[in-house]
Amino acid sequence: MASAALCGLYAQGGPGWWLGLVALVPWLRGLDSAGSLGRALLAAWAMSVGFTLAVFYWFGAALGQYTQIGTGLGLAGLLLAAPLLQPQFLSFALVRHLARRAHGPALSALLATAAWVATEWLAPHGLGDTLGHGLYPAPWLRQAAELVGATGLTALLLLANEALSQALSRRPQGARARLPALAVAALLPLLTAAYGAWRLHTPPDLDGATPVRLGLVQANITDYERRRREDGAAAVVREVLDTHFAMSYDAIERRGADAVLWSETVYPTTFGHPKSEAGAALDAEIRTIVDAAGVPFIFGTYDRDGDGEYNAAALVQPGEPRVARYRKTRLFPFTEALPAWLDTPAVRAALPGAGHWRAGDGARVLALRLRGGREVPVLPLICLDDTDPRLAIDGARLGAQLILTMSNDEWFTAHPQGAALHQAVAAFRSIETGLPQFRVTTNGLSAVIDARGALLATSRMGERTLVIGELPARDPAPTLMVRWGDWVGRAAALLLSGWVVVALVGRVRRASPATALPLPTRVLVTTPTVRAVTAGLRLLSRAGALVLAADWLWGGGSLTGNTLALLRAFAALCLLPEAAAAWLLLASRAEVQLQNGQLTLRRGPHQLQIAAADIASLRPWRLPLPGTGATLQLQDGKAWPQGLMLHDPWALASALQVPVDTGPTRLWAYLHSLARRPRSWRDHPAVQGLLLPLLLALPAFLLHQNIAYGSPLGEFYSFGLAAYLRAFGLWWAAWIAGVAVCAVVLRLAVEAAALATACISPAATASLRPALDTTAHALLYLGLPAWLAWRAWG
Repeated sequence: MASAALCGLYAQGGPGWWLGLVALVPWLRGLDSAGSLGRALLAAWAMSVGFTLAVFYWFGAALGQYTQIGTGLGLAGLLLAAPLLQPQFLSFALVRHLARRAHGPALSALLATAAWVATEWLAPHGLGDTLGHGLYPAPWLRQAAELVGATGLTALLLLANEALSQALSRRPQGARARLPALAVAALLPLLTAAYGAWRLHTPPDLDGATPVRLGLVQANITDYERRRREDGAAAVVREVLDTHFAMSYDAIERRGADAVLWSETVYPTTFGHPKSEAGAALDAEIRTIVDAAGVPFIFGTYDRDGDGEYNAAALVQPGEPRVARYRKTRLFPFTEALPAWLDTPAVRAALPGAGHWRAGDGARVLALRLRGGREVPVLPLICLDDTDPRLAIDGARLGAQLILTMSNDEWFTAHPQGAALHQAVAAFRSIETGLPQFRVTTNGLSAVIDARGALLATSRMGERTLVIGELPARDPAPTLMVRWGDWVGRAAALLLSGWVVVALVGRVRRASPATALPLPTRVLVTTPTVRAVTAGLRLLSRAGALVLAADWLWGGGSLTGNTLALLRAFAALCLLPEAAAAWLLLASRAEVQLQNGQLTLRRGPHQLQIAAADIASLRPWRLPLPGTGATLQLQDGKAWPQGLMLHDPWALASALQVPVDTGPTRLWAYLHSLARRPRSWRDHPAVQGLLLPLLLALPAFLLHQNIAYGSPLGEFYSFGLAAYLRAFGLWWAAWIAGVAVCAVVLRLAVEAAALATACISPAATASLRPALDTTAHALLYLGLPAWLAWRAWG
C-alpha cells in the first residue's frame, strides 16, 4: 500500500519529514472510491496493518525477542493486533464515510480528523506516539506543539492530506475548482512554520534563570540477566556501581557538574528500604559517595511500601538523611506489570520476565539543592512517563523548572528507530511545557534538550559515554498547553459528540410516521396464562442479567470468577428462563389476515374468525411484557379473551381501521414510542448474540494464546485441535454471556430513560428514543471493542 510505505519513510525522520503532508493521500483517494461503508472499513483495516508493518516492524521484532517466540511470530502477533493498536484508522474511515452522506468534503474532513484525534485521546497508543511526532525534524513546525501539542500537529497533517486529496479529485473540474483545496494544503503548514520561525527567533526570557550543569551517565551495561548467570549477581552489581561511580567522579571533578543523573533501575534494589544486610551496605556506600562528592545524585531504583514495589527515582542530597522519591506512573504492559485480568499463573509462566510493580500516583516535583544554596524544582519522569503529556503538564503546573528523564531503552539496542522515536516523543514534552530537559538512558539515546525541543548534546546508541550539558532553570511563562492541558483531544471528542447529536436530531425530524401494518402478518396469540408465565420468565432472565452485572461490578466475581462458573450462572439465571419463554411463545405463533369482513387468526390447521364489524377498538397492553401487544375490545364491551403480541399495535389498529383505546398520557407516550421503535439489524439475535461475541472473542483468544502458549496456535501445537477448539469455544461462550448481559443492561437503561422522559415531558419521548437507541447500540458495538482494547493495553 502506497500510503503505508510513505508513512514508513516519514517515520524514519530526517529530511523526509515533509512526506507526512502527503503520505495519506493515496489512502484517502481509496476511501473516496470505496463506495460502501464495508469497503471503507476494510480499507481502514488494511491501512492499520500496513502502517503497523511499515512504521513499527522493529517493535514486533523486539517483542519477539523479549518473549522468546522469535521475530516472525512477534511481528505476526503485532500485525494481528494492528486494528487494536491503531484504531484511529477505523474511526476516521467510519466517520468520514457517514459524514460524506450528509455534508460536503470540508466538514467531513474536519469530522474525520476529530474522530482520529478523539480516538487517540480516549485510547492512547502504548508508546504514546501520534502522527505529529514525525514532524520533530522540522524545527519550525514542531514549535506549534506549545499551543496544540503533538496531537494538534497530527490534526494539521490529516487536514493537509485531506485538502491535497480533494484537490486531486477536482482535476477534471479545472484549476479554479482545485485552488481552494490547494490553498488549504499549502497554508496550513506555512502558517504553522511562520509561527515556529517567529518563536525560534524570539530570544527566551532568562532573567533570574539558574544555570544547572548536569552529568548524564550512560554506562552501556546491558543484558543484566545474562551477566548474572555468567558472573553472579554480586559481580554484576559491583560492576554497575563502580562504573557509575567512576563516570560520576569524572563528571563532577573534571567537568564541573552540579549533579549527576543515572538511568532507570540502575540501582538493583530498594534504596532506603533495604531487604538485606547487603542492600543496607550498598545504601550506605551510595550515601558515602554522595557526601564525598558534595553534589546530588539522581538515579533509577526501586521503592516499596505495604502495597508492593515500585519502579522509582531517588534524589540523594549530600549530608541529608532524607531521600526524595518519585514512583513511575506509566508502567510498560507485559514487562513491568500485567493487566489484572491477565495476571494468572499460566500467563506468568509464559512471561517469566513480567514484573509485579505498582504504578505511582502521578507527577511529583522534587527540590534539587545545588552548591551555593541554589534550589531548583525538578520533575522526574521514568521511561514511558515521558510519552504522556499530562504528566509533564501536571509537573509544570506544580512549579517544575526542569524535566529529568531516566529510561532504559535496552529494548531498542538492535532497533535504533525505537530509541529515536522515544527521544523525539520526550522532546515534545519540553516544547509543550517550555521546560528544558536532561534525559539519560542505559545505552542511548541520552540528550540535553532545551525548552524548544532542540538537542544541545546527545549520545549514540550502544556507547559508554558521559554527556555534560548546562540548561537554564527558571519559571517560564505557561504555554497554552500548560494553561489548557492536552485540550485538542477533548475538543475533538466534543465536536464529534455534537455532530452525533445534531445528526440524531435531524434523523428524528426526518422520520416519517409508520404506515398501516400489511396483512397478512405474523402475531403471537397468547392466553392470559401463557402471557403471565412468559412475562415472569423474561423478568427472571433480565433479573439474572442484572445479578451478573452487579457481580462483575461490585461482587468481586463470586459468581463469575472463572469461565465455567460464568457460563453456569449465565445458563441458569438468563439462558434457561429466556429459552423457556421463547418455546412457549413459539407455540403461540399465528397468522392474522383480513378477508371479506372477517379477521382470521390461523395457526396451522386451526383458525379463529372474528367479524371485523364486531371489533370496537384496540387496547395496547399497559405492561409491555413479555413484549408489546394489544387486546381486542368488542362492540359488546367485552375484551376478546386472548391477546395479540406484536411489535406495533398502533399499526395493526390502522390496518383494521379501528381506534386505539388510550390511557394516561405519560404511560401512552412511553408505550407509543416503544411500539414505534424501528427494528434494527443490530438487535437481531444472530448479530448481537453470535456475531458480535465472535468478533470480540477472536482477538482476545489469540492474544491469550500468544501470551499463554507463545503463539496464536500455541495450544494447538501443544495439545491438539480438539483442545484448541474447546478453548476457543469457551472464550466465545463467555463473550456471548458478556455481550448478552451488557445488551440487557443497556436496554433496561434505555427503557428507564424513555419512561422517565415520558413522565417529565410526554411530547419529547418519541423524539428522544432514537437517540437513546443509537447511543445504546454505539456503546455495545463500539464501546465493547474499545473496552477490550483498553484492557489489553491498559
